[in-house]
Amino acid sequence: MQLSKKFTLVGAALLTATLFAGCNSTADGGLDAGAAPKVTIGIGGQTLLTYLPTTLAEQLGYYEEEGLDVDLQDLQGGSKALTALLGGSVNVASGYYEHTIQMQAKKQSITSFVQMGKSPALALVVAPGSTTKITSLEDLMGQSVGVTAPGSSTHTMLRFLLEEAGLNPDGVSVVAMGAGASAVAAMESGGVVAGVMLEPDISVLAKRTDSTTVTLADLRSPAGVEEHYDTDMWPSSSFYSQSDWLKENPETAKKLANALTKTLAYIADHTGAEIAAEMPESFSGGDLERYAALIEQLKPQLTEDGRNSEAGAEAVLDTQRIANAEVGDAEITLSDTYTNEFVGGK
Repeated sequence: MQLSKKFTLVGAALLTATLFAGCNSTADGGLDAGAAPKVTIGIGGQTLLTYLPTTLAEQLGYYEEEGLDVDLQDLQGGSKALTALLGGSVNVASGYYEHTIQMQAKKQSITSFVQMGKSPALALVVAPGSTTKITSLEDLMGQSVGVTAPGSSTHTMLRFLLEEAGLNPDGVSVVAMGAGASAVAAMESGGVVAGVMLEPDISVLAKRTDSTTVTLADLRSPAGVEEHYDTDMWPSSSFYSQSDWLKENPETAKKLANALTKTLAYIADHTGAEIAAEMPESFSGGDLERYAALIEQLKPQLTEDGRNSEAGAEAVLDTQRIANAEVGDAEITLSDTYTNEFVGGK
């Protein structure tokens, strides 16, 4: 009798444990299940300043503070980060907001849930190593121009700038040159006559070639954005994921948003030198002072609260309609491409 009672108690305990475990999991396999859910984030070029908050959040321990086990993967291009997300090898992409619009045009639902950048943070730069004299956008016709990767934000912006100038964007030969050292090398070697680049690559190129950077278009600041749009905000770097993933993992998404908004607040409240000191040493390219100065210049290009705006989303859609034939006249519901619900506030 005692033995039977003992087995009954053990069975009850096991049943209770199973029920509690069931309560902590999601019906469709989301990550909100256990403690410290693991989240894999694919970054469209980790050393690029536009994605600095993604890495800084890890360096400051903010993901861990939120109870997350985050794995950052450097994928060297926004289109590659998007591909990884669609393929399921990453849960979240640290990439440009415009990809959510591109995917909606293809009937795939991707949603941005934290907005980091408010300018494209890029410039169309003449390659110092080119033997062809380039002084205008017209001079690019028939030439090779570098972008991080075909289909990436740098490629889209190149097409937009050419279309805006009344030129055929298919009149240039696009070369994938990646980001970081590979991009600088491509511009130095003369393999391209110009390239759409981001910081710190632009400054590294100028330093290595001991030359003044010649830009054909510069959208690294809100003022630069206003030259091309009716707003000073053009949402760029963000956290986005498949919409179903956000529905299945709202708590995890909220924790990621908390980590990023704390990071954005940290950036706003600290100097470039203080921020540079927190970043991986290799990111400075051996020149911490220059890196700190670039971070200081980056600060006005970042949001302080992680929120997107309707006017900014419209500006990105305008770019896509001009530069991306797949978007063109497609019916786009912008309210489905981003949400501010995870970053709190209004």
